Amino acid sequence: MSEQTPLHAVERLRQHLHPIADLAAAAALLAWDQETYMPPDGAEGRANQLATLARLIHQRFVSAETKQVLEAAEGAAGAFDPDSDEAGLLRITRRDFDKITKLPTEFVAERARARAISTQVWREARPKNDFVTFRPHLEAMVDFARREAEYLGYTDHPYDALLDNYEPGMTAKDVRTLFARLREVTVPFVRAIAQRGPVVDAAFLSQDYDEAGQERFGLDVAQAFGYDLRRGRLDRSPHPFASGFGQKDVRITTRYNRQDPMSAIFGIFHEAGHAMYEQGVSPALERTPLSRGTSLGVHESQSRMWENLVGRSRSFWSHYLPRLQQVFPQQLRGIDVQTFYRAVNIVRPELIRVEADEVTYNLHIMLRFDLELALLEGTVTAADLPAAWNAKMQEYLGIVPPDDRDGVMQDIHWSGGSIGYFPTYTLGNVISVQLFDAAVRANPSIPGEIGGGEFGTLLGWLREHVHRHGRKFFAKDLITRATGAELSPESYLAYLQQKFGEIYGLGVPAAAGTR
Repeated sequence: MSEQTPLHAVERLRQHLHPIADLAAAAALLAWDQETYMPPDGAEGRANQLATLARLIHQRFVSAETKQVLEAAEGAAGAFDPDSDEAGLLRITRRDFDKITKLPTEFVAERARARAISTQVWREARPKNDFVTFRPHLEAMVDFARREAEYLGYTDHPYDALLDNYEPGMTAKDVRTLFARLREVTVPFVRAIAQRGPVVDAAFLSQDYDEAGQERFGLDVAQAFGYDLRRGRLDRSPHPFASGFGQKDVRITTRYNRQDPMSAIFGIFHEAGHAMYEQGVSPALERTPLSRGTSLGVHESQSRMWENLVGRSRSFWSHYLPRLQQVFPQQLRGIDVQTFYRAVNIVRPELIRVEADEVTYNLHIMLRFDLELALLEGTVTAADLPAAWNAKMQEYLGIVPPDDRDGVMQDIHWSGGSIGYFPTYTLGNVISVQLFDAAVRANPSIPGEIGGGEFGTLLGWLREHVHRHGRKFFAKDLITRATGAELSPESYLAYLQQKFGEIYGLGVPAAAGTR
């Protein structure tokens, strides 16, 4: 019998990981169904199903066989280029194995079951403004988060262990540093905009817009961006999201408001950005731990790029406003591009994070970050959270929610125990501009192409420099490779000052004008 080659050792690992990826995809599909079509009374059964799958996935992944085939493949690691798919698979599988083996299987299964029940309770309690019913489930999710942090271990703060699940290598200290710089520039900028006052009357966007028209327009644009409907679909859910079960099945959802059509339309643009990332991963990485985005910050950069840098740009609407007027001729009669562009870029405090403008959006994230730290430290309890939320809203945005539905209960994340997730939204904003600027430097035609409704050059650059790699490279390395520089908020801050300085007649700062 011939000696096993390095490629054979890695292929054996890959084959071992395939059924684990299949089980994870099945669990994700059940979770997607719970958010879209599952009848309310199916929650208990669904919780049991997800707990069983979580148990099986964990047991298989942390098994002695996984350890054996991984170590055998690592013994041949020297034969591979560090940039190769094989080296990436070994690097990421080892990282995942070392982390996940720290979590007891029963803890993983118990959390999966509790998460499914908690999410369903949130879905039913939020429309009723019923925080009291939801609170014990939130308390359980916070407890799971604390326990997970202790299992995983940390040096400075339990938040570090949880954040690492979403943004590998980043710490709470890193987030504080980033947020401090954003506050330094954003807060006085928001004040200057507020003093300038309204620059457009956007009442025309508060008329009655039928949902079918919103969906048709949003989906047509998403397909023009590059979202492949042969490998995806659009559905409805209480909180918009994207979910993939393999590169040939990546689905998106949105929610509709007849008096606010842009909420659903921008939601479709946003989730299509997530989905195109998953659809663009190299087929060679399918059914392995590499077959998804490298971090949630990078993932969010894709959604925010298509929603904001493309979808809220003047050039985009110079092409697409006439098409939207064809769908809604009465509501948009006489509206010119400049008026519409300003209307979809109004800066004002909003209660709902997903409807916030680009300038104030990060203040919503800072609020949540502060509260998550406090929950883990025990200085704020679940019972305290509605009052603490309202106080932070007053502090950061100068407004107070009229109820918990549009306050502390507005996001789905805490119902599923996703503590440590929120900072990745701000990271996505920052990364989106850094990547977009790099794409335009390489292809100066991109802004003009957007004005003509053409997006292939931008998508092609993203496919080459971001999407195809999946998780092969850590986020910080991927950003440096793609842009030639380490992650920095400066391009993002210059973008905000330039765009909104022009809209609100504040002038363009010298630093922004050099971009």
